[in-house]
Amino acid sequence: MEQLVERVKAILLTPQTEWPVIAREPDDTATLFSRYVAILALIPALAGFIGMSLIGRYVPLFSGLVSAIVSYVMTLVVTFVVALIVDALAPTFGTQKNFRNALKLTVYSFTPFWLAGIFLLVPGLSFLRVLGLYGVYLAWLGLPPLMLAPRDKALPYAVTSVVCAVILVIVIGFVLTATF
Repeated sequence: MEQLVERVKAILLTPQTEWPVIAREPDDTATLFSRYVAILALIPALAGFIGMSLIGRYVPLFSGLVSAIVSYVMTLVVTFVVALIVDALAPTFGTQKNFRNALKLTVYSFTPFWLAGIFLLVPGLSFLRVLGLYGVYLAWLGLPPLMLAPRDKALPYAVTSVVCAVILVIVIGFVLTATF
């Protein structure tokens, strides 16, 4: 847990020095998901459940619990799919495909979004999730060391990746809304 806290602090506070460290780390997708994504993705899922079903009393307990579980699982899926998108976009922006680094970039860039999920505890503060947009800046900084993107193409690469991720989340949201 101490390593998780240190990594979160480093990626949020000193991203320019942390990205090269991340780029040199051995690639272990299972560890990255089990020791980082699985833990941080719980924050918005649990906070949303508590805020909607226990504090706000807007959603019945069972519905809130199902929503939290689906939200958590979809977070894992979206993280993986966005990494696939970042990897697929690589040749368009003058770099080679490297899924493992695309996954690292995606995971660590999502950190502020997951942490901002704590604001779902209080329904009136949920608008503060906008602070998660700091992840766009993190992605922009991480593209050159991880995906070896040229500096002049890092911003368009980051923006394109984010737009694709937002479209993906909207489509999944529509599908889930129609399903449930």
